[in-house]
Amino acid sequence: MPLEQFLHWFLPIYGLFFFFTCIVWRGILVWKQTGINPIHWSNPETAHGYVAAALRWHLWPSALCIILFSFMPEHYPFLLPISWLGAPALQRIGAILLLASFAWTALAQAQMGASWRIGVDRKNRTELVSEGLFRFSRNPIYLGILASSVGFFLVMPNAVTLLLMTNTYFLIQIEVRLEEDHMRSLHRESYEAFCKKVKRWI
Repeated sequence: MPLEQFLHWFLPIYGLFFFFTCIVWRGILVWKQTGINPIHWSNPETAHGYVAAALRWHLWPSALCIILFSFMPEHYPFLLPISWLGAPALQRIGAILLLASFAWTALAQAQMGASWRIGVDRKNRTELVSEGLFRFSRNPIYLGILASSVGFFLVMPNAVTLLLMTNTYFLIQIEVRLEEDHMRSLHRESYEAFCKKVKRWI
């Protein structure tokens, strides 16, 4: 199968599978296990709420890029493709990076178990997870998301995916620090010891 044809069906399937596996299904599993809604949207007037809202907003332009690329290629030029980055070798690397980041993210979520949250849960105490992928990275899920944004850009190099990748990087850098402050207040000495032993990313 030609690479272009493969990517046209790969991207929408990947996008839907990632969303339902890593957000919807994971949320259902944690809710069934704990009886707690693991998704917490903060007030957008706060720093954490603003970052969370900005990251959620990324779903719409990401979906638009996939729709135009896979189903409406005649309109794809409106996204301002970066033609010199559209080499098949880079697209293959991007697809591999997407698959690897999905597996990495899903595994990290599974290893978090009942402690997995979207956002900061200030009402329910979560346990500090330091095993599995967390022995190598304090934030493996966010690391997987960063890798997936790079893969997404390499598969579809255009002005919109470049903007999404750049915004994702800076927003996650802020989000990670906000969440780490919460973990410090929650676990204190245990988290400080964890930070000394494990790097923020890898």
